[in-house]
Amino acid sequence: MEFLGTAQTASYCGPKKACGFSVVPPAVQAPVIQECYQPYYLPGYRYLNSWRPSLFYKVSNAQTCLDKGSTCHSSVKPPITLPVLHSALFCRYSPQDWDRSNELQMRGAEASRLWAGRLTGNSLQLMQEKDQLTRQMQEGTCRNLGQRLSDIGFWKSELSFELDRLLNENRSLDTIKKRLECAAEEANCPLQVALECLYHREKRIGIDLVHDNVEKNLIQEVDLLKCCQEQMRRLAQRIDIQMRDNRDAQHALERDLEDKNSAQFIDEKCFNLRNTSDCISFFHGMEKVDGTISVPETWAKFSNDNIRHSQNMRANSIRLQEEGKNLFETLSDQMWKQFTDTNLAFNARISEVTDVKNKLQMQLAKTLQEIFQVENTILLLERSIMAKECPLKVAQTRLECRTRRPNVELCRDIPQFKLVNEVCTIDDTLQTLKLRLRETQDTLQLLVMTKCRLEHDLAIKANTLCIDKEKCMSMRKTFPSTPRLVGYT
Repeated sequence: MEFLGTAQTASYCGPKKACGFSVVPPAVQAPVIQECYQPYYLPGYRYLNSWRPSLFYKVSNAQTCLDKGSTCHSSVKPPITLPVLHSALFCRYSPQDWDRSNELQMRGAEASRLWAGRLTGNSLQLMQEKDQLTRQMQEGTCRNLGQRLSDIGFWKSELSFELDRLLNENRSLDTIKKRLECAAEEANCPLQVALECLYHREKRIGIDLVHDNVEKNLIQEVDLLKCCQEQMRRLAQRIDIQMRDNRDAQHALERDLEDKNSAQFIDEKCFNLRNTSDCISFFHGMEKVDGTISVPETWAKFSNDNIRHSQNMRANSIRLQEEGKNLFETLSDQMWKQFTDTNLAFNARISEVTDVKNKLQMQLAKTLQEIFQVENTILLLERSIMAKECPLKVAQTRLECRTRRPNVELCRDIPQFKLVNEVCTIDDTLQTLKLRLRETQDTLQLLVMTKCRLEHDLAIKANTLCIDKEKCMSMRKTFPSTPRLVGYT
């Protein structure tokens, strides 16, 4: 049997290393000390030789060369007895040590048995006390959990009731908002009609482009409709903001209710846990973790604050609903009244224009009759002037012929005087007729201009009547009913 850590002679342990000495340089005077033995360690037993004494086995050889150029050769054999074998000669314990150790073991065992007996009795008593304390604490915890479940159920019912009322108010508020939006959209039709009437009346011509009562009422109607739309849209925006606040309150109630449901589920699960339950396990250190963020007072106050906030939101919603209903009644009455006033102004204006048009038509008829008579007069004057030309030619021809009389026959006799007087008279007559013809023609031109003005005025009046009576009043025959004006479709 060989000790672990000793030098082995098997072939797989490798050959022993031979100690060889090299040539010592001449400058070194001290002896060379070299360790010759290196023990072999088996795998896994490297530190099993820690019981050996700390002995060093070295071979010393001091060899000096007297001459600088000479070489020293020495072959030294390893020691016959291995250093490890020397450790086997030493013993660790004596027989007295062995006896003393056995006696100490027996005494220790006796003391341990006595202590174990006393500890067993105390342990049984302690277990009984702790079992009773544990049962009492479990029963107290179950009572506390039951009371907690009752509190959670109460606040759940309060939250559910308040949430239902808030949802009803939200639906009512949403209905009012939709009615306001529909009413604002419904006012677009009469507003468009009023604007088109103003645009059409801008196409009036000349003197009829007047700022009359119709235009004033149309402008008032447009302003009123725009103001009504603006008021309804502002109220709809306020309702939208209130609905967002209501949704915030609703989300707070729903979150609180959801948390209550989760807490109730967890507490019911904890309440139903028993020592024989399958889902129990150890969670070490949980008693040291304090993850709570509220106490019973703040817990109840949180739900109470949510309910109070929801109640305030419901009160604001009710006020907005009442304001919306009053606004519907007021604005519908104002729009109907203004629509009626504008139509009355249209009818009055159409009557006035119709009367003026009839008078102008009468004047035009008289003017046309007068023009016809003047034209006949002009024709007669022209014929009279043409009839005077031939006698004038005869008289002038006679005078010209009498100028060719010879010598003393050129006498200023009575025929000569009569011919000269005849020519002058006829010429004066022609000048008078031509002057009257020019005057008559000027009168005819004046009458024609008057006719043109009358016809132009009649065209203006006809255009005005067409705009007011046919275009505007045809569009204003219908007006949204009161239910549509208040948002019902």
